[in-house]
Amino acid sequence: MSGGVQTSSLRPSCLVRRVEAVVNTASGSTGPTSPEELSVILESFGLEHRIHSPEGDLETCIAQALGRKPDLLVILAGDGTARAAAAMAGPDGPLLAALPGGTMNMLPRALYGQRTWQDALIDALRQGAVHEVSGGEIDGHPFYCAAMLGAPALLGRAREAVRHGQMRQALKRAKVAVGAAFLGRLRYALEGGMPRKVEALSIICPLISRVLDEQEPALEIAALNPKNAADLIALGLHAALGDWRADRNVRTDLARRVRVWAKGAIPAILDGETVHVGSVAEVRFIPLAFRALVPVDEPVCAPGDLRVTVPTPRTVPESTLPV
Repeated sequence: MSGGVQTSSLRPSCLVRRVEAVVNTASGSTGPTSPEELSVILESFGLEHRIHSPEGDLETCIAQALGRKPDLLVILAGDGTARAAAAMAGPDGPLLAALPGGTMNMLPRALYGQRTWQDALIDALRQGAVHEVSGGEIDGHPFYCAAMLGAPALLGRAREAVRHGQMRQALKRAKVAVGAAFLGRLRYALEGGMPRKVEALSIICPLISRVLDEQEPALEIAALNPKNAADLIALGLHAALGDWRADRNVRTDLARRVRVWAKGAIPAILDGETVHVGSVAEVRFIPLAFRALVPVDEPVCAPGDLRVTVPTPRTVPESTLPV
């Protein structure tokens, strides 16, 4: 776990007993049996739970679930829903388990690694800890892994078309992104710094940064200057996961606030989802965005770490799990 996930204090009397869960059965890593399978897992821990599988507005369903004041909110859905749930829960809300239920699963992968959603939930309930997650915000839009601003973000629309099997549309959108790459540059200024010109900005949160730790609370700002279409596509596909410090065309800084502006609307992708940003955007660091329930791989707590206490799970016969 990177430094962006910090262990918080949890009162020993604070037990996970009541769980609200929201499942999108139409997202990338779920299916019609997911709610039943989730219920079986929660039941095996003896947890009082309610599972919602709305066909309509997921955010309204999340708001209603939060209104019931659960100890734990479980989200099994796509990237956009996970990001919305984290924002709605906030630092004062219940613990959040944002499970990998979508296609990219940026936030869930940052919290649970390559675990399946079933293993992530079971491990977190069996031996979990509360961690405070920091993040960023762009004009009211929160993000917890990374943001891409500039022409490479236009490739996000092409990726969405590929996801839905619309290959012709994907190619068309990719051409638009490449064509727009060098038509207008971004300008940005770190707090107290001079304005700079750049083709694109990648803003990386401590949760996935390779250089930030809890002693250095800030955002990692990577100024990107692709030289050609191939560079642009590489940046668009690997923006959130690349090691920018190894690229001679990239300049990195640390900052808590950044101002970004352009001649027109700024293309933006936050945690894998396209959002609408105006021609001027303010980026700020959020020291405590929400509290996540995550597995602890080590058999003994680290100093200051405090496990979440849940009932010992009962044995669940394999025959009871949905096929």
